[in-house]
Amino acid sequence: MFLALRELAFARTRFGLMGAVIALIAVLMVLLSGLSSGLVVDGVSGLMRSPIGAIAFSEGTKTDSAFTRSEVTRDQSEAWAAQDGVADAELLGTAIVNARNADGSALDLTLFGVEPDGFVAPAAAQGREIAAEGEAVLSSSARDEGVGLGDVITLDRLGTELTVVGFTADQRTFGHVDIAFIPLTTWQEVHAGALAGEQVDAAAYDVASAVAVRGLNGHVPGLAAGDAAAGTSARTITAAFDSSPGYTAELMTMEMIKAFLYAISALVVGAFFTLWTVQRTRELAVMRAMGASTRFLLTDGVLQAAVLLLGALVVGVAVGLGFGTLLQGTGMPFALESGPIVTGAALLLGLGLAGAAIATARIASIDPVTALGENR
Repeated sequence: MFLALRELAFARTRFGLMGAVIALIAVLMVLLSGLSSGLVVDGVSGLMRSPIGAIAFSEGTKTDSAFTRSEVTRDQSEAWAAQDGVADAELLGTAIVNARNADGSALDLTLFGVEPDGFVAPAAAQGREIAAEGEAVLSSSARDEGVGLGDVITLDRLGTELTVVGFTADQRTFGHVDIAFIPLTTWQEVHAGALAGEQVDAAAYDVASAVAVRGLNGHVPGLAAGDAAAGTSARTITAAFDSSPGYTAELMTMEMIKAFLYAISALVVGAFFTLWTVQRTRELAVMRAMGASTRFLLTDGVLQAAVLLLGALVVGVAVGLGFGTLLQGTGMPFALESGPIVTGAALLLGLGLAGAAIATARIASIDPVTALGENR
């Protein structure tokens, strides 16, 4: 480490510029991780924060947007409820609608039709839970759109009125739209296309989008057995995230951007240490001629890279967290989570060290005779 630290101090300008580049990459990594996590929360927080263990769609439903394509019946829900290991199974209706608040302002809502006394219906942190037709409990984030307790929301085209009786404790969104939890019967009337006050066929009250399943003691029940009995296609709640509109495409895009960022980091660090090794070839050859082993020189070079990377990453992550904290209050889908950030920093460190190790491996080919001026 003596040689590595001396060189860091001697060429501090060059190493400082390289450290600044790595720090900027780390800032970008933090921001991309926060944006990726924020998109997940904004897209499927209504599912993430529910007690649902699995979702059963109608058999043969395509994975993408299954929540809006699937249609199941009460008989299928009862078949699931009778399965071993199932604590609860109930119908769940989903629909994305356009609506207007009492003041005429436009709202986009995802309607979740739930049994008022069922396990999917959320507790209200403000106001009360739904108890009768036409009532709704909205995501806490809906208050940012100007919605308040007691407001009457009117659905476009149908004229169905929903009275806001409560708000959840946290954000509950689906497809980047605030969720309104309403009684299942109200959702079924909306699903049937009934105008306000219009009677619907009795069969309309027998269908929903999917069956929400909760296993005993928090365990996921046997999905294959339940599908065989109910004629459905079930997935765990996590796997069902892919059925949210745009979820897979957004996540794949973000992962591809981050993959390129990690590759660029490894190439930048590798290129820097390649040039640095070339510039000090004669000094390294002198050390080889004085008896320094290849292992010593390689270790010294990699440790030098480690010091630079660790210092730059600490600074970059700290700056990124500072920017991220500011972004969280802007309404942008952004969420700082320690897991993705730690993983990203570890990848940047590991790939950077790999690039530096490949670059400094050039030391092994240095001929000590070079130090004696044999090539002059």
